[in-house]
Amino acid sequence: MYLLIPAAGSGRRMGSAWQSQGKASRNKLLLTLLGKSLLAWTLLAADASSQICWIGIIGQPSDWDDFRAIVTQLSLTKPVHFIQGGSTRQESVYSGLQALPPQAEHVLIHDGARCLATPDLFDRCAQAVLTCPGLIAAVPIKDTIKVVGDAGLIESTPNRSQLWAAQTPQGFSVPLLKKCHQEGRQNGWEVTDDAALFERCSLPVQIVEGEETNLKVTTPVDLAIAEFILRQRSTLTSNPSAQTQPS
Repeated sequence: MYLLIPAAGSGRRMGSAWQSQGKASRNKLLLTLLGKSLLAWTLLAADASSQICWIGIIGQPSDWDDFRAIVTQLSLTKPVHFIQGGSTRQESVYSGLQALPPQAEHVLIHDGARCLATPDLFDRCAQAVLTCPGLIAAVPIKDTIKVVGDAGLIESTPNRSQLWAAQTPQGFSVPLLKKCHQEGRQNGWEVTDDAALFERCSLPVQIVEGEETNLKVTTPVDLAIAEFILRQRSTLTSNPSAQTQPS
C-alpha cells in the first residue's frame, strides 16, 4: 500500500505551543511530543504498518532539511519520498498523486497532524480499500449537533445516529482519485478532503471505524491531549497489567 502524507501545515494557531518549546512559529509538524516531532510519530506508525510499503511526504522545500533529518534519525524500514505540495491541501494531494509510482493502484492519504493514528488503523484501511473505490476512517458523533443560521439561531438538529466525524487515513483507487482531482481542477471545486471529491463525482465512499484517539493536532490544547494519550500508551506498553481493572 502507498501512503501520502500532506505535511505543509503552517501552525498559525500554535503560537503559544511554539513559545513553550522556545522556537519561532513554523510548520506545526515540527512541534515535539515526548521528544519526537508530530511528523515522527506519524512516520513511526506508518513504518510499523504491515501493509504500507512506500511513504510520500508532501510539503514545501523550506521544510525539506528538517523532514530529512527526522527521517534519517528514525531509521525507517520503508522508503520515504519528498514531494513538493501546493498552496492548499487539495493542490498538495494532486501533486502527491502525480508522484506515485506507475504501479500504484491504491493509496492511503493521511494528514501528518493526526500523529496518534495506530499501525492497526493503517492496516485496516489498507485492507478495506482493496474491496471498495474509496473509504474514510471515521467515528460516530457523540454530541448533539445543531445547525445554526447567520443570525445565530438554531435551524435544525440532525439525527445524531447518522453523523460521523471524518478522520484520516482516507483510501482510494488511484485511477479514480486522479480522475476526481482532474475534474475538480476543471470545475474549480474547492474541498477540504478527498472524500468530498468522490462525493462530487457521485462515487461511493465507505466508512471504516476510526479511533477516538486519532485527533488532529491543531491547537495547543490538542497538543496537550496528544501528549497525555502518548504517555498512557507508553505506560500500557511498559506495564501490560495496567490494562486489567481490579475486580
